[in-house]
Amino acid sequence: MTSLEDRREPATLDPAQRAAWLRREIEDHDYRYYVLANPIVTDAEYDRLFQELLALEAAHPELATPESPTQRPGGTIETSFAPVRHDVPMLSLANAFEREGLESWATRNCKIAERNGFGYALEPKIDGLAIALRYEKGRFVCGATRGDGVTGEDVTLNLKTIKDIPAQLAEPLDVEIRGEVYMEVAEFEALNLRRGEAGEALFANPRNAAAGSLRQQDPRVTKERPLRFWAYGAVGLTGVDSHSGAMARVRELGLPVWPDSAVVPDLEAVWTYCRRYEATRADLPFEIDGVVIKVDALRDQADLGSVGREPRWAIAFKFAPTQATTQLLDIEINVGRTGTLNPVAILEPVAIGGVTVARTTLHNEDEIVRKDLRIGDMVIVQRAGDVIPQIVKSIPEKRTGDERVYVFPDHCPACGSPAVRPAGQVMRYCTGGKRCRAQLAEQLKHFASRRALDIEGLGARLAEVLVEQGLVNDLADAYYLTRDQLIGLERFGEKSADNLLASLEASKGRGLGRVVFALGIRDVGEQTARALVDHFGSMDQLAAATFEELQAVAGLGPIVAQSVHAYFGEADNRAVIEKLRTAGLPMVEAAAQTAKTGPFSGLSFVFTGRLARMARPEAEALVARLGGKASSTVSKATSFLVAGDEAGSKLEKAQKLKVPVISEDEFLERVASHDPALVPASR
Repeated sequence: MTSLEDRREPATLDPAQRAAWLRREIEDHDYRYYVLANPIVTDAEYDRLFQELLALEAAHPELATPESPTQRPGGTIETSFAPVRHDVPMLSLANAFEREGLESWATRNCKIAERNGFGYALEPKIDGLAIALRYEKGRFVCGATRGDGVTGEDVTLNLKTIKDIPAQLAEPLDVEIRGEVYMEVAEFEALNLRRGEAGEALFANPRNAAAGSLRQQDPRVTKERPLRFWAYGAVGLTGVDSHSGAMARVRELGLPVWPDSAVVPDLEAVWTYCRRYEATRADLPFEIDGVVIKVDALRDQADLGSVGREPRWAIAFKFAPTQATTQLLDIEINVGRTGTLNPVAILEPVAIGGVTVARTTLHNEDEIVRKDLRIGDMVIVQRAGDVIPQIVKSIPEKRTGDERVYVFPDHCPACGSPAVRPAGQVMRYCTGGKRCRAQLAEQLKHFASRRALDIEGLGARLAEVLVEQGLVNDLADAYYLTRDQLIGLERFGEKSADNLLASLEASKGRGLGRVVFALGIRDVGEQTARALVDHFGSMDQLAAATFEELQAVAGLGPIVAQSVHAYFGEADNRAVIEKLRTAGLPMVEAAAQTAKTGPFSGLSFVFTGRLARMARPEAEALVARLGGKASSTVSKATSFLVAGDEAGSKLEKAQKLKVPVISEDEFLERVASHDPALVPASR
């Protein structure tokens, strides 16, 4: 049973605490969506958290950290396919659910680019699977999924079975075409009918069917599935200066492009297009969940660049959620790895937008009370953004008198220990600690997960079995399992045992950063674990660090520092680390980098106006490569303002604050004095 993680929300409004909670919350949701495929919040809720974190980091630059989820794309890749690295990352899109969101996005871009407006390219957002097609001299040579945005899965052979994807372009070009693989609704329904008649599991929706079909190990199976393709972008296409122009060229090369795409001059036309497609979405032969809006001019796209995991120049307008009425049959409690008691609603299964919804999180006991939910109630359930289910409200008018008020347990349902709710917190916690086998099982699942030590073969069910049978009593015990113990497990043969032992051995080479992350220290995600290891270089130095020393790590605030300090202060945790050391896991980082230096170290640059020899993101990348920091905001801490043509308000602010102002050529002279090879050629 998949548990729901710590949902504690700070009672204080302190920005540092709020930002730390938001980062932890978003990372958890990313993990559930991309890795567990078991999301627990709607798109709208996720975007609210994400936008709040962006706003906090903008208002308080000292809270912005490299490990923030605002700085990286989400997602994961499947190990069953060969990895393919994307030369240009396939980033995520920001979402807007109301007109106000679109207006804020456009206003922000105009301010960044110091422009009054842009032309916008529009196309429906097909609910499918994003892929990249590489052509060399016009020949299709490689196709990959989006994966985590940086590395995808090689599904070339399967993509070759899709008739919409030509083996040869009309011209012998080296180019990458990006688009969406999807399945039409009628074909999806026919496929599910055939699978049902054959006694096979049904796909939940067309996107699920398309993704499952494209990830088949046997291309012959994919060939039997009616997959289609629409192109929505191109990388490396020369001779074009706009997205719409690029798509026209892609169509000429022989790939399908949505025929009703449009280029419009303002947001009013954008809004008209979005509402038209929202009203007629049911008439399309395939599912769409919104409209994608892009700044059309490629130079404008380059100048706007990206922020974290999202391009500034594009956004998705997501359509209103669909809703359905069903019955709340029961409420179950899952125990998280930190001891949280997480309520889950068990629903009479109901189809919403092609997906059958049977359970959803209720987050905490306050939500049950706030929504006045009673077992037996009829409730309204929605899938915000057509993706994730939630209970919107109960319908008291439909009560019969047989409904009953749910009483939240005051003891852990897994181990019977008292459950307490600390003052000012929304979650109730099991006090069983190591005695609670449910907590340990969840900790072991995290420890073995792909993002942590990636112990192939140690899945969720096996983790539960190992804990239930007493073979694992702490995380380190996994490395002391014997072949005979594993073979003695039900449905676990010699080959499975040998494979798991080999995977455990292989996991010892994952590096100290992943070991620290795998420990499951509260508030410590992958990037924070990496920062700790880079700073201290060894587990011993990290464990011995004082609270003040931990706070000195770049990007670590007091909440994270306290969590790390408290973890290593517990004797049981130190004992687990010693067992891991004895088992052979790395305790020293081979390439520890305790300080990053460079000729621009300690300097902060802000760029404004149009640069003649490079796009603004290229200039910012040069600063980072030489050890400096690039910012979008002028302040007294700014070392230099680099002013290009048509410099605006940032120049005025720099002059007012007496910040040194240099030209693009002067900036490049500074770069050349350290590394001439970094200076771009004149355009």
